[in-house]
Amino acid sequence: MERNQIIGFILIFAILLGWSILSKPSDAELAMAKAKRDSIERSKIVVDTFKKDVEVSSAEIIPSNVEGDTAVQVVKEEVFTLENDLIKINFSNKGAKIVSATLKKHFRSNKKNDGEAITILNSPNNKFGIQLSGQNTSVNTGNLYFSSTQSGKKIEFSTVVSGGKKIDYVYELGEGYNLGFKIVHNMSLNENPSLTWYDVMPQLERSEINEQRLSTVYYKESTEKTIDYCSCTADDNTSMKDKAFDWISHSTQFFNASLMPKNFKFQGGDFATQMVDIKTNDKDLKVLSSVVGLPKGQSSYEFDYYIGPNEFDRLKAYDNGLEQIIPFGISIFGTINRYIVRPSFDFLSTFISSKGIVIIVLIFIIKMLLYPLLYKMLYGQAKMAALKPEVDKLKEKNKDDAQKQQMESMKLYQEYGVSPLSGCLPMLLQMPIWIALYRFFPASITFRKEPFLWADDLSTYDNIANLPFEIPFFGAHISLFTILWAVSTVIYTYYSTKNVDMSANPAMKYVQYIMPIMFLGFFNSYASGLTAYMFFSNLINILQIVITKNFVFDNDKIRKELEVAKSKPKKKSAFQSRLEEAMKQQQEVAANRKKG
Repeated sequence: MERNQIIGFILIFAILLGWSILSKPSDAELAMAKAKRDSIERSKIVVDTFKKDVEVSSAEIIPSNVEGDTAVQVVKEEVFTLENDLIKINFSNKGAKIVSATLKKHFRSNKKNDGEAITILNSPNNKFGIQLSGQNTSVNTGNLYFSSTQSGKKIEFSTVVSGGKKIDYVYELGEGYNLGFKIVHNMSLNENPSLTWYDVMPQLERSEINEQRLSTVYYKESTEKTIDYCSCTADDNTSMKDKAFDWISHSTQFFNASLMPKNFKFQGGDFATQMVDIKTNDKDLKVLSSVVGLPKGQSSYEFDYYIGPNEFDRLKAYDNGLEQIIPFGISIFGTINRYIVRPSFDFLSTFISSKGIVIIVLIFIIKMLLYPLLYKMLYGQAKMAALKPEVDKLKEKNKDDAQKQQMESMKLYQEYGVSPLSGCLPMLLQMPIWIALYRFFPASITFRKEPFLWADDLSTYDNIANLPFEIPFFGAHISLFTILWAVSTVIYTYYSTKNVDMSANPAMKYVQYIMPIMFLGFFNSYASGLTAYMFFSNLINILQIVITKNFVFDNDKIRKELEVAKSKPKKKSAFQSRLEEAMKQQQEVAANRKKG
């Protein structure tokens, strides 16, 4: 093998080894995984209980708040509204709970309800209530009827239960998406109250597959700096009975409802996600559920209840890590998105109104910053192109001995001071940016409903044509940005490897052209912001290569530099000496086999 192949295999092995070490689960993670498996059955019981409770509360039965006592009962369900310029929230006196929240500045982009204002927390199967257990009674507020008093942007719900005990729910809407929420009671409790929240998430986006994969229950342990969540791609349950939590959040791709205690911590929790078959159900997306404990030594519980978009600055303002629910990624990639890519887009957006133009400007800035590395890569390729006649002579001289060809070519490159690996560094440095952007575009609400050229929404795929049938792994539509990216990738690959010698591994010459075709199906349903970025990035790359090779490089000067490098004394490294010795031994073994 050539030196560059060996180094390449070493790098690949090092990357795989490093990744396996970094991604190896800790003892705590293994214990948590075991706890998840142990709680699956409990999860099924909890979800089934939720469903039964919903069926009971949805039946045409008027429940009695008081058993054996005489008290005035509310027997008619009514809806009350609090709203400001951003949000309209409807409440029902049955359970004193939210029955819908409409976000006035945001609109659906899915095929069925395109253009309608976003409404969440509105499924008739939703459940929200507090379980209070005293010495003489046990009530679930989700099944009780409340009387109400409304004043401006504040509404109070009250009810009386057995023994004349009173329960109050107080909601107060501020100027933004924050809803003040307070529960007050005068019951003597013999166990911790529990809050049950069962939420059927609606389909809101054009790509329901991506939306489903980015929707889940998030929660933050009080002792941890980072958040945790249930699986996004499968049914999941997490039971954490002995933990305290700062908040819980039910989040879709771009919107969330989050409950944040102010004067206490949640005491333990069961969190679950249940997938919905979106091929047969074009209305619902996923079922999220949370059951958390409240301290029994308190008579009042105060919350901040955020219901709104996943906007980084709004969530960051709570100063409790809530902004981490935006799925920008973990580790270094999430850090790049949160603190480099996102601020860069926000800064450029203050001067440029079109998000598509912002993407192009950012590409140009990144490419200019990386141009010195690209120049070095192209300069190394130019040197190898200048040596091509000598390499061809060596191949012709040793045409019957492939190992001899490789060894002599390696000696030639060493003699002239040329490194076949000179083009690797620019691509390696760009990889973290590419991976980060892969997570950034479908997670950032900045690009939602933002048009550019033929794309009407950069947060989802651009659709220039619908197919009368669905192609496996591709879909039933055609994304033009994806097609343009694939074509430009083939062109870029041709220009960037035009003078690269691949005779040692001819298969790579064809694989590099097949790869973009293989990824057509993957990117066809992905965020058009990303495919637009990749397409224009390829265009700028091609432009830089053409200009540099035709107007910057002086081939005669490069040849003179090679001759000067050849005349300088060379010192072999220990690795090179061992490699040459190994190749000589391989040649001797091959020669002995040939002799018989």
